[in-house]
Amino acid sequence: MSAILTLNAGSSSIKFGVYQQADEPELLRVGQVENLGPLARLELGTGQATEIGPADHAVALRAILNALAPDLAGRRVVGVGHRIVHGGKAFGAPTELTPDVVTQLAALVPLAPLHQPHNLSALEAARAAFPEAVQIGCFDTGFHRGHPFVNDTFALPRRFYDQGVRRYGFHGLSYDYITEVLARDWPDLAAGRVVICHLGNGASMCAVRHGRSIGSSMGFSALDGLPMGTRCGQLDPGVLLYLLDQGMSGEEIARMLYTESGLLGLSGFSHDMRTLLASDDPRAAEAIDYYVFRIRRELGAMAAVLGGLDGVVFCGGIGENAAAIRARVIDGMGFLGLRLDAAANAAGSVSVGAGTARVLVIPTDEERVIARAVAKAVPSQNGQAGELKG
Repeated sequence: MSAILTLNAGSSSIKFGVYQQADEPELLRVGQVENLGPLARLELGTGQATEIGPADHAVALRAILNALAPDLAGRRVVGVGHRIVHGGKAFGAPTELTPDVVTQLAALVPLAPLHQPHNLSALEAARAAFPEAVQIGCFDTGFHRGHPFVNDTFALPRRFYDQGVRRYGFHGLSYDYITEVLARDWPDLAAGRVVICHLGNGASMCAVRHGRSIGSSMGFSALDGLPMGTRCGQLDPGVLLYLLDQGMSGEEIARMLYTESGLLGLSGFSHDMRTLLASDDPRAAEAIDYYVFRIRRELGAMAAVLGGLDGVVFCGGIGENAAAIRARVIDGMGFLGLRLDAAANAAGSVSVGAGTARVLVIPTDEERVIARAVAKAVPSQNGQAGELKG
């Protein structure tokens, strides 16, 4: 029996999946290590979490591989698929992660320091565990390839665009999955103008027309756009010049922007939306107010980019689970045809809209997108495989 493993290393979690190899991979096990840091938890898809204590990405990967050993017993892992956040100019389609490719991807670490190093570390751990398995990279930036020039560039000297300083966009694996679901279940909406809101510890929004990305809230790096768990989102570049003048080093500024800002920085105590929603601290309310304001502002801008709006889709940990955030985002958006069905929203229904434009809540599945890419790279009739080591 042959199996495919997927590894999706995010800024605060590592999601994973085990699939039976087939043209359409069959899910065997899915789970994640979440809340990386002093109180990390391992969840194996059973609804129950196991505390694994202090864990960074390396410790979490070891815990995942150990936990999966019973599921992989008697199975040959023929391919491992990896979410790679930044593909740069060179990589859009799923690609085998050869040493040369990895070298090029490592050069992009400064553009996604919360993700790219961990994506590549997951690759090394998987290569050690399954030395004969094919390693496939799937790129978050790939879905946004082909943006119109005006949505792809900055107003800098043209030579920088030619060098690769451009708006790449991220969360592409999530958007890929959502657009596929729309094409299958809501084909009329898939053919129209949709804004997809991927709201989690990392957050972005994507303007989609006829199933293709024409605009993203994220740009050159994974910092731009919406405020996130610990990342600042959109920021006047003059602020950075000021901080440099005040004596902060580039390293100090990068640490602040990536790990000390966003919801954590605004609230002063947590990056977790669940904690903030449950808190009576006025700083939590202010952090949530800003978060919602920026989403609403971006929603209006994307409706303008699309020339109208036929629907909005919420996905990601916050988008899928925080009914209060969805309600606040949609409230007062009737001028865009958006109105919420409060009862459906509170009940966690898929369709929560009551206006002329649809409002949907669709759980995303980046792991399945990755597994399908691996299945295409390693057809089921190919018997090459790797046994788990150690």
